[in-house]
Amino acid sequence: MALVSADARIAELLTELHQLIKQTQEERSRNEHNLVNIQKTHKQMQTENKISPYYRTKLRGLYTTAKADAEAECNILRKALDKIAEIKSLLEERRIAAKIAGLYNDSTVHIRIEKLS
Repeated sequence: MALVSADARIAELLTELHQLIKQTQEERSRNEHNLVNIQKTHKQMQTENKISPYYRTKLRGLYTTAKADAEAECNILRKALDKIAEIKSLLEERRIAAKIAGLYNDSTVHIRIEKLS
């Protein structure tokens, strides 16, 4: 793969990764309300000696929703991890291509790192 097209693809993947991170935060913010409701319901239940059918049903629904929300958030995070893996793979391919072309060698990297320190 040409270095220029690899750079363009990496930039595209970084943009997609950024969008996935924003989606994750939006999903988390949206799901927070349900988690707060679970906490409030547990506090309300503590005042009773036994769990009433009302609270049992309410909690079952809240936990089902929370589980679905968490799975949706996990799916977004998995997509983000896939993008990260693809970016790392492209960077490695680009490094190998540059090394073959004579534009890159391991000693250059060490010199650059030392200059940054």
